[in-house]
Amino acid sequence: MQIHYDTETGKLHVQLDGEIDHHSSNALRAEVDAAIYAHLPRTLVLDFGAVSFMDSSGIGLIMGRYKIMQPLGGEIILANPAPHISRVLRLAGMERLACIELPKEVVS
Repeated sequence: MQIHYDTETGKLHVQLDGEIDHHSSNALRAEVDAAIYAHLPRTLVLDFGAVSFMDSSGIGLIMGRYKIMQPLGGEIILANPAPHISRVLRLAGMERLACIELPKEVVS
């Protein structure tokens, strides 16, 4: 996972990779939360471009970060999910909490 904060735009970009499951989600949560509280971003971008698998732990990861960003007046963008990850996000209703930005090659 890579985390980058852009001071000009106020965006915290988190490049997730690999599998997001019960075993990996606790470490991801701690690292992302620390970055949020360190930078207090206006926008949190969770980039799923390199995520190969995600179960309900990934949904919990998103919902928890949403709860942190709300009192900060921030928003969440879920970027570049593969089609199978996008399907999980939509089935869980994540588009009500965050903007889902599909990869450019998927958008027609």
